[in-house]
Amino acid sequence: MITVEKTAELTGHSNPIFALTLSQKPGILFTGGNDKGVVEWSLKTNSFIKVMFPVATSVYAIHCPEDYPLMITGLRSGEVMVFDFIKQQLLPSLKHHRKPIFDIKSVNTKKELLVASEDGTVSIWSLDTLQLVHTIKVSNDTIRCISISPDEKQVAFGCRDSEIKIYDLDDYTLVGTLKGHTMAVFSLQYSPDGSYLVSGSRDAQVKIWDTNTFELKENISAHLFAINHIAFHPTRPYFATASMDKSIKLWGADDFKLYKIISREKGFDTHRLSVNKIAWNDHQLLSTGDDKKIILWDIKFD
Repeated sequence: MITVEKTAELTGHSNPIFALTLSQKPGILFTGGNDKGVVEWSLKTNSFIKVMFPVATSVYAIHCPEDYPLMITGLRSGEVMVFDFIKQQLLPSLKHHRKPIFDIKSVNTKKELLVASEDGTVSIWSLDTLQLVHTIKVSNDTIRCISISPDEKQVAFGCRDSEIKIYDLDDYTLVGTLKGHTMAVFSLQYSPDGSYLVSGSRDAQVKIWDTNTFELKENISAHLFAINHIAFHPTRPYFATASMDKSIKLWGADDFKLYKIISREKGFDTHRLSVNKIAWNDHQLLSTGDDKKIILWDIKFD
């Protein structure tokens, strides 16, 4: 039995929110979207703290790398902004891409930052020097999302052309291409044990891929419209999906069954428009989307 209770609603953004990321510092959340700045929120008091810095174009990705006092922000313009928490200021931007940045992730063991763009390439940067190390051409179309395996041996890229490309993180060689979706892949997440990869697409399907054989294990007709984001619970065997159909769904990570639907139709005071991003903060699920709201959900598993 899963019980869901809405505990707070954070408002202040004037346009749709596309990025939602927990800080390295507990109890702090950052959001960004189609308005004038990246916003810091307190999850202890459920309140606005400040606008961190202004942005010239929409924010599509925010990443806070582990063990580094940095926040990396990817913009629609292709610019990658770097904020230093110790200096409390912006560092020089990472200038390379000229098309929108859709996802940013870091590889802790290699101390590298991966930036995925609409230009079909991934730029790889040193987290120590913030210098460009390498670029890889992944697709002839947009790269929408990145997921790194728990052992940091593989990285998966979801592309607008419906393909998923798997690369070896040791030398960035292509080791597999997963074909099955019929539209753009918007979200990817490796399972906590690394045995499978979950993909969500504009085709409203969730697919489960074996990471050893690259074979399709399960196909789930999960939502009515695009699946924008997927997030595994940090300790329990469940994952959540967020959709353009305005709903959030909770699935079993071991049996892939649907356990809960958070939607207005099910009686929840939830988002009225597309749900774009979700994140787990212990037992709490955070969600945001086109309705400019951030909603905090208390999730209990009996």
